[in-house]
Amino acid sequence: MKLQDKVAIVTGASAGMGKAIAQLFAAEGARVIALARRFDRLQALADEAKGKGQSILPLQCDMADEADIGRVVQTALEQFGGIDVLINNAGIMDNMVPLDELEDELWERVISVNLTGPMKLTRSVLREMLKKESGVIVNVASVGGLNGCRAGAAYTTSKFGLVGLTKNIGFAYAKRGIRCNAVCPGGVATEIGEVGISNPSKFGLERAMSGVGSNPGEGQPEDIATAVLFLACDDSRFINGATLVADGGWTAY
Repeated sequence: MKLQDKVAIVTGASAGMGKAIAQLFAAEGARVIALARRFDRLQALADEAKGKGQSILPLQCDMADEADIGRVVQTALEQFGGIDVLINNAGIMDNMVPLDELEDELWERVISVNLTGPMKLTRSVLREMLKKESGVIVNVASVGGLNGCRAGAAYTTSKFGLVGLTKNIGFAYAKRGIRCNAVCPGGVATEIGEVGISNPSKFGLERAMSGVGSNPGEGQPEDIATAVLFLACDDSRFINGATLVADGGWTAY
């Protein structure tokens, strides 16, 4: 029970990696606050956990909506008295659109969900963590935040930004009892590939997929959840401001 009685917020928890993280955290004893836009899926997740004697509180939240973010933090404080762990997992893809084809609306939406939303939620949670000088933040970035050949311009920029934010937070608050790390998944079987690459740019897809031949295989959401758990619990207490690549060896090529 690596997270016994810890209060953990998990974003993007209705499917894929976020759902797997919420389930694993609940099984490890955490009181999980599961966030996503699709409340029906969150409710099903919470009902399943309740049947196992586990704790998942479902809250509808749009990471691009600052009012939603404020409501989530307030709920966590009112119901649980604090926040111990924050997992910024929610994210969207960009249809592999290269810069010359990129429209402002797509750029702003991807940056809003993938980078600005995590920044705002982390800022609110961090202020509470600083009061007790204790807390762990894990950002789910991507190998697309380490290389320029895994997605379009907007997604790539958002994930590079999230990695940079991770390092800054980890360094800035290291002496205040707060750790911040990032997991960088490779190819994982989730909805983001189906929804976010539904109508890809032909040129962008061709360029982004040029390195796919070196990918040793697709991971499962549970593979990322275990990596996130490691960074969220005391097993990684001396790891801070780091990026943990979980891609089966893809970027080692």
